[in-house]
Amino acid sequence: MRKKVCTSTVLRRAKHAEEALQRSEGYLAEAQKLTHTGSWAWDVRTGVLFWSREIFRIYDYEYQEMGPTWPQFLERVHPEDRPQIEHKAKMETTQKDWLDSQADFRIVLPNGTIKRLHTIAHPVMDASGEITEVVGTVMDVTEQWKARAELEKAFEEIKRLKDRLHDENLALREQIDQAFMFEEIVGASPALQTVLSSIVKVAPTDSTVLITGETGTGKELIARAIHKHSQRSGQAFISVNCASIPSSLIASELFGHEKGAFTGAVQRRQGRFELAHSGTIFLDEVGDFSAETQVTLLRVLQERQFERVGGNRILPTDVRVIAATNRDLAGAITSGTFRSDLFYRLNVFPIHVPSLRDRREDIPMLVEYFVKRYAEKARKQIDKVDKNTLKLCQSYHWPGNIRELQNIVERSVILCTGDTFRMEKAWLSSPDAPRMDSAGPLTENLRSYEKELIEAALAESKGKVAGPNGAAAKLGVPPSTLHLKIKQLNIKKNTVR
Repeated sequence: MRKKVCTSTVLRRAKHAEEALQRSEGYLAEAQKLTHTGSWAWDVRTGVLFWSREIFRIYDYEYQEMGPTWPQFLERVHPEDRPQIEHKAKMETTQKDWLDSQADFRIVLPNGTIKRLHTIAHPVMDASGEITEVVGTVMDVTEQWKARAELEKAFEEIKRLKDRLHDENLALREQIDQAFMFEEIVGASPALQTVLSSIVKVAPTDSTVLITGETGTGKELIARAIHKHSQRSGQAFISVNCASIPSSLIASELFGHEKGAFTGAVQRRQGRFELAHSGTIFLDEVGDFSAETQVTLLRVLQERQFERVGGNRILPTDVRVIAATNRDLAGAITSGTFRSDLFYRLNVFPIHVPSLRDRREDIPMLVEYFVKRYAEKARKQIDKVDKNTLKLCQSYHWPGNIRELQNIVERSVILCTGDTFRMEKAWLSSPDAPRMDSAGPLTENLRSYEKELIEAALAESKGKVAGPNGAAAKLGVPPSTLHLKIKQLNIKKNTVR
């Protein structure tokens, strides 16, 4: 009887243990299903694989007591990741002093779906230290990988937009801070009408334009008018005053720089050419470029690509270039300070902006325009312009051109106390201003003496102007200056020997 009781108790306990084991296995299976994690074992000697149910689901295999063979398993591995898995398997079965290893790889299901898996492997050794089995886990991290990739992509997009917004705000602030000569082209003189006709013809094209003229004549205004009437009008107009930027920084300003490219480059910065992409870039005072910058600009115009300072990635650029200068580039080419090939690249469509003294008939209209503009700004009621003021303005030579007129009108409006605009005559007589219309015995004597000196130097150099043995070197002046003087004094080089 006692034996029967003991047997019954043992059977009952065994049944309870079996039920507990089944519950435990069920909980484990549910946990693996929830976490997309399966367990596996690989018998190194026989090559037999054991997989939990979850791994069968992950690999899209029908469940069976034993896992697939090693070749069947490799069939599921992505071809690009297969060498890595084969190498790791070899290491896991031969390396005795071996720690747990991890691997990330892809599998390709029969329907073409790609999954990303993360596996951890652990060796099991016998008494002699030989690896007999490798056990581990497999986790389906496809969703986590996608989420991480999307998050990284979102962060990159946020960073790109943030950098773009910063650069655009910087460019916008610079544009706002610039002092524009005027908002509209004002005047009806024949000289100005020639310029306007040129704008109408060249604006719809994508040709490079070179604007020449004295300082203060409104070259940037002409450039903006070309951009406004072009097919790029909806894109950025980026203006760069090349003369105001140190030669050591001009390349970085135009083409940008990478972080660490030079001392103070704490972050990557886009250059003006990148900011002007698909739009127009206006290079003011292009005659001040150094020889190195001229070479770089020539390459950009020829190849439509550039590199940031300190970078090695070639960036394409789709930018219309409008350049301007108040210098005699032809003379600069003769003296060797400006490249002729760059000049021909820039001088595709030249536009010369006349000085204010060459369009005196526009002065009354300009005065009225500026008076109205600054009176509204100063909240003053100015209804008319004094006739003597207009005569004074039309008789003055305006060495500073429209910019000088604009500044003097603004100053006069500030000081005006009535409804009539008047200008002080003393403001129009600067001691440094050239006397364009001066005449008299002293002036004639000076011109005659200057002419004699130049003719003597030309005779000594056999009519040669530039070069180490030229007349310019003998007189100690730039060749461009001497060319101008020869023209002004009506000297015939061919007759001077």
